[in-house]
Amino acid sequence: MTDFVKNIFPVPFTLLIITFATMSSLPVNIINRSDNPLPAYATGGSAGMDLRANLEQEIVLQPLERTLVPTGLFIELPVGFEAQIRPRSGLAIKEGITLLNSPGTIDSDYRGEIKVILINLSNECRKIGHGDRIAQMVIARVEQAELILVHQLVDTDRSSGGFGHTGVN
Repeated sequence: MTDFVKNIFPVPFTLLIITFATMSSLPVNIINRSDNPLPAYATGGSAGMDLRANLEQEIVLQPLERTLVPTGLFIELPVGFEAQIRPRSGLAIKEGITLLNSPGTIDSDYRGEIKVILINLSNECRKIGHGDRIAQMVIARVEQAELILVHQLVDTDRSSGGFGHTGVN
C-alpha cells in the first residue's frame, strides 16, 4: 500500500467495486389509435411513461369537476403484470390536476382503451388539450394471493395500530 493511500485510509480497507444495474425490459404489445407518440421513458431511470390525452376537442375542467380522458392506447400485458396509472407530480402541484382511483390498475386481461380519470382540485378552471401529458403509466409485477381462512393472526409489535398511531414527530 502506498504512503498516499495509508494517509487517506489509516486503517486497512477493502476495495468496493460498484456496478450499476440497468432496468430489465418487458415486451408489451400496444395499439396506438391516436396521433400522439407512444409512451416512452424520459430517462434511463424513469419508472413511468407519460400518457397523453387523445381528444377531438379541448376539455375545460371546472373546480372539483372530474372527467374520463381517453388516450387512444390499448395494451396487452403478460400475465403476472399490471399497468399502474398514476398522477404526474408537476400537473398536480402546478395545476391542481390529479387522478381519482389512483393508482388505477390495468389488469393483464383488459383489452379496452386506457382512459384516465382526471379531477381538478384547484379553485380555477383548467384546460386539457389534445396531446397534453395527463398521467404516467408504470408496469409492475403482481402476484395473486391464496387466501387462507384462519381464526387468529400472529401478533406483532404494531398489532392493529394504524392511521397515524406512530405520531408526527
